[in-house]
Amino acid sequence: MSKQAAPRRVGDKEALAVNTNIRGSAQKLNLVAALIRGRPVEDAMNILAFSTKAMAVDARKVLASAIANAENNHNLDVDALVVAEASVGKSITMKRFHARGRGKSTRILKPFSRLRIVVREVEEA
Repeated sequence: MSKQAAPRRVGDKEALAVNTNIRGSAQKLNLVAALIRGRPVEDAMNILAFSTKAMAVDARKVLASAIANAENNHNLDVDALVVAEASVGKSITMKRFHARGRGKSTRILKPFSRLRIVVREVEEA
């Protein structure tokens, strides 16, 4: 009598990877995610590897994790994978204070973002 397995959150020919604590704003991360949406994973990895944006490093790690999940957990063909979805959302925001003149202080917000990448196996036409 074991616990029932959780249902899959993606389709049969899909694999998923999520990072919930990427240091930076969701707006900046969404610019990087827009670069890879709908592209083959090989092209997406190259785009992220040579991007000048700092968020591309974390996005590349999540994409590599999604590819590894597709290959090892779901037995999908790596050469036929496409980035089906790259969604970005807000996570926590650390609040810090900075001392200012005349005994005042200013709030500093340090946002975190979450990135969810779904890769899908497509048949070659």
